[in-house]
Amino acid sequence: MDAAPSYADSASGTPENKLHFLDYWRIIRMRKLIIFMVFVLVVTTTTLLTQWIEPTYMSSVRMDVQKDTGDISPLAQREVQMGYDPYFVMTQFEIIQSKEVLYKVIDDLKLVQRWNQKYLLGESKIKAFEMLQKIIDPRNVRNTSIIEINVYSKDKAEAADIANKIAEVYKESRDELRKRSKAQGIKAMRDKLAGKEALVQSAQSNVNQILKESRLNPIQETPGSVTGLEVDTIRELERQTLDMRANYVQRQTRYDAFLKASPEKLKYAIRLNLNDENLARRLDELSVAEKEFVAKSKELGTNHPTYIQMEAVIAKLNSQINATVDGIMISLNTDLTALKASLDDITKRLEEAKELSRTAVKKNREYLLALQVLERYQRLRDLVENKIQVEELDADIPVTSAVRIIDVAESAVKAAYPKMKLNVALGALVGLMLGIGLAFFIEYLDTSVKTIDDVERALQAPVLAVIPQNVGALLDEGSDSPHAEAYRVLRTNILFTRKNEKANAITVVSGGAGEGKSTTVLNLATIFAQNGSKVLLVDSDLRRPSLHKRLGLSNSLGLTNYLLGQNKLEEVVQTTSLPDLHFDAPPIMGVSDATVLASGADLSLLVIQYRKYPQTLAIRARQMVDKVGGRLLGVVLNNINLASDSSYYYYSGYHYHSNNNADEPSPNGKPEGKADRHKSTTASVPSIKSKY
Repeated sequence: MDAAPSYADSASGTPENKLHFLDYWRIIRMRKLIIFMVFVLVVTTTTLLTQWIEPTYMSSVRMDVQKDTGDISPLAQREVQMGYDPYFVMTQFEIIQSKEVLYKVIDDLKLVQRWNQKYLLGESKIKAFEMLQKIIDPRNVRNTSIIEINVYSKDKAEAADIANKIAEVYKESRDELRKRSKAQGIKAMRDKLAGKEALVQSAQSNVNQILKESRLNPIQETPGSVTGLEVDTIRELERQTLDMRANYVQRQTRYDAFLKASPEKLKYAIRLNLNDENLARRLDELSVAEKEFVAKSKELGTNHPTYIQMEAVIAKLNSQINATVDGIMISLNTDLTALKASLDDITKRLEEAKELSRTAVKKNREYLLALQVLERYQRLRDLVENKIQVEELDADIPVTSAVRIIDVAESAVKAAYPKMKLNVALGALVGLMLGIGLAFFIEYLDTSVKTIDDVERALQAPVLAVIPQNVGALLDEGSDSPHAEAYRVLRTNILFTRKNEKANAITVVSGGAGEGKSTTVLNLATIFAQNGSKVLLVDSDLRRPSLHKRLGLSNSLGLTNYLLGQNKLEEVVQTTSLPDLHFDAPPIMGVSDATVLASGADLSLLVIQYRKYPQTLAIRARQMVDKVGGRLLGVVLNNINLASDSSYYYYSGYHYHSNNNADEPSPNGKPEGKADRHKSTTASVPSIKSKY
């Protein structure tokens, strides 16, 4: 026997398959009954509960809520707040739901007594308040100052009464609060006025006492204080002092610079800074004479009269310039001395004026401070008194309420809750989601074999055929049965998958009971026999034999008789109605016979029923075949429900409408008739593609 192909090596190299949309749709189709049942259950329950719930009615009252203002502009100046204030509206929501408002509503409508009869509140006002809070829903109309109060109740008239009463009590509460706040404010200001008057009297007494002790004349504008004229004099003296000091410093600095300069530089410095016309003229004459002297001295000798005359002119000009410079310096010094004397005098006058001012201020400081305190207290008293008068006038101005009820609540025409259409729609959506979720959860918990990939990945063995559901015996259905094609595919794959053409002994095993071993082996034997192969069918399921019943044969002789030597092989073999198909009927044996047969047969086929047993059972069956040295040729995936899983239709019904009379390989693996082996392969062996 040749070694089995290493299918694990090829399978392990393929990437793991991933789910896509069609696979999710496949699960939904497989579990559609569960989804439908959950959907119907949720929708039915929702409908019944909606019909069972007692209807709730809603009434609404609408109010225009403004901040407190008068009908005419108040005398007091107030800051005007423009724009929408969301905090004001939210504050009014809380006030509407406060005990201050709702307790008054409860008392006026006698809700404690009324609700105690319905809901057994035990005459508790707090419970009535909590219940009232639950049934009211204040809302703000967007971008407006309108507040809408919605009230829900089983009694439509009660809902309207409560809504109107809440609006009425809230309106009265706002009006009363405005009046109370105004009165309290005026009273507080009168208390403040009394305190300010006492301070004024005390300050006036202090001023009178200081005047008496200092003997000042209170009739004077400000006795002993610095008048406006004196202040102006001091400021003028300060200005003159600053200007004179700046002029003196400038002249002194320039004079000192002249003293430090050389005689040659001094005359030019004086010319540039003082603009003396006489000096400037002499310097220009000297410059012209020197240039002429330099030009002619090269032609004339030192004894030439013209040369001597030119020297004399230059000397005379220098003498005049020096005399002029000396006179200017003396004049500058004289001016500095006079300016210094004037500066000292004005500085002295300024100090005397300041001393007089300091003396007057010091003498009358106490009086001035006391007078300032008195004036400050008088201003505060007058301010409070004026404020009281203004507020009293404002209080007398007629004011429209800041709350205006624009729509009163009326009894509802129809119930607000429950909403049948909405509840049924939500129930349908939730039921569909729950059904689909339950379907996927059950699919997740289901560890049975579902797809070809499950088999090949878990068992590392190829799937040789996919058998549809409700397949009967082909002996009864005939060769033209639509189910025969699946077994023809199995026969062809067996012949092409085996490596040894002499490997003709095949055993069919399964991991659990009832997976279709008997039907598979019977129909496979029928297909081989219909193709002209001689087939000996041995029912080795010695615990529950069934093949003899399907073939209409006796099981009085069989495999056990032959193994015990009671009968010869020819005696235990029986013929069937199909030529070339013979049968050996079984007696009862132990449960370990499957592994013995797997070790003795040339090839083994593992039958796995679709969605019946966990994958671990099939894996253990494969391991037992390998453990006893058997060769597992492949897997037959049995009992596929094509109606709910159409993805298997390609594998099981590919040849339903093909030419069933095409030549097929013979039992020894060689093609018969006109069809060659390649043609038979392409005609009968569909490729097993990954679907899941």
